[in-house]
Amino acid sequence: MAMSVKNKEAVVLHSGGQDSTTCLAWALKKFDSVRLISFDYGQRHKTEIKAAQTIAKKLKLSHKTIKLPILKELTKNALTDKSVKVKAGKKGTLPTTFVDGRNALFLNIAAIYAKQHKIPNIVTGVCQTDYSGYPDCRNDFIKSMQKTLQLAMEFPFKIHTPLMFLTKAQTVALMDKLGGLELLKYTHTCYEGVSPACGKCPACKLRLKGFKEYGIDDLIYYR
Repeated sequence: MAMSVKNKEAVVLHSGGQDSTTCLAWALKKFDSVRLISFDYGQRHKTEIKAAQTIAKKLKLSHKTIKLPILKELTKNALTDKSVKVKAGKKGTLPTTFVDGRNALFLNIAAIYAKQHKIPNIVTGVCQTDYSGYPDCRNDFIKSMQKTLQLAMEFPFKIHTPLMFLTKAQTVALMDKLGGLELLKYTHTCYEGVSPACGKCPACKLRLKGFKEYGIDDLIYYR
């Protein structure tokens, strides 16, 4: 007997940051029911997890946080090791904030969780337009991962990436169109994990650039 599929439901990978919260607002318009999943992988910006919990509570949505200490054990990067400085990548090199295998692992676990609830739709905020050069944010990777998950679990997964080809300014515009700008005041983006945000790390600079180009002020505070 074939497994029933809840096509009108979705699982959103929600870090508590600007992009994933925009994807959440998008998913709430597109699907009848939404579940949130976050990951605690030893990141220095744990404030993101608290932000995700706050947003889930405000919207009265199901929210699950999965602990993944293995990433901190296997990799050395600026997001899980405070001894590594946050630096943007130079030409031909990855930024120090890149975490090997992170998005592949996140999507794999999200898919396992989604299948248990018979949910085929997975929403993630990856983007290859205005981004830090992470290879696991590219559309080719997402298409490949979707096929891999379908084959691995014999389930019709569909990975949605509403921000894939948007600039940061266009992402802010999308959130405005969705009527979700107010939610952004609860988000956290800063790689340094401080609140108010540092305003100097690559994530803060990119976020500020998007708001400036769209012509409105960011809703969070900066140092």
